[in-house]
Amino acid sequence: MRVLITGARGQLGYALQRVAPAGMDLVLTTREELDLASPSIVDDVISIAPQLIINAAAYTAVDRAETDIEAAMLVNRDAVAALAEAAQSLSARLLHISTDFVFDGSASRAYLPDALPAPLGVYGASKRAGEVAILERTGCDACIVRTAWVYETHGANFVKTMLRLMAERDRLSVVADQIGTPTWATGLARVLWCLAVQPQLPALLHWTDQGVASWYDFAVAIQEEACHLGLLAGAIPIDPITTDLYPTPAARPAFSLLDKRETLGLLGDQIEPQHWRVALRQMLSALSVQTGEYRS
Repeated sequence: MRVLITGARGQLGYALQRVAPAGMDLVLTTREELDLASPSIVDDVISIAPQLIINAAAYTAVDRAETDIEAAMLVNRDAVAALAEAAQSLSARLLHISTDFVFDGSASRAYLPDALPAPLGVYGASKRAGEVAILERTGCDACIVRTAWVYETHGANFVKTMLRLMAERDRLSVVADQIGTPTWATGLARVLWCLAVQPQLPALLHWTDQGVASWYDFAVAIQEEACHLGLLAGAIPIDPITTDLYPTPAARPAFSLLDKRETLGLLGDQIEPQHWRVALRQMLSALSVQTGEYRS
């Protein structure tokens, strides 16, 4: 199968390459090789002639998007619409990655795929606009997979930021009233490859690792696991704080659990879902082997 992966240098693009099944003919593109902002994007994709497009590219600078609206919409809405058009022209499948930020966080139970979106900021609105661009293109074999709190050994993310700060500082404060589920990009990539070969897919699905955490819980677990692996010389105090004590330009959903029962039903026994803490341990073990970057 010929597969076009956009955002090949990102966390998910990296993971998709690492766990790609045998026999996949991967066409890996970055911004330089496939400019999602180009007016010729549809023709460019058609010339590649993929049977599957996995759109792992996105404008993800949540706070910067509040003032960089045009750029966020260009990548997260307009480019997505173009990829959907190209996929339909080629009769190719499109797997598009979206986010928990399409919800406002006011729910009290995990969001089902058909829950009403209500983004709080520009980033969430731009990602929702991309979803709508796909959903409105009838006849396109596309599946939108929402996820949350993604991290990987590659790239910039919360886990690696915490490791750096824990090595540099004597104490940290981390928000404890935003609830969601951390998701290892490697696990998400495995799920996407399984979905890619399903004969039929719903238009919307959710996937995260198992369990529930606050950012504070996540930070505490990162430190505990990193100390055990020798990635950190020792522990520092971590204080839980409320969101109002850590203001940001963009509002974050306070509750963003995603209900993934439908995805689990589709996957059957192909994937054994992991608790986020188990996945974190595996990621940190891989990071320790790969780089030793944070050893003190």
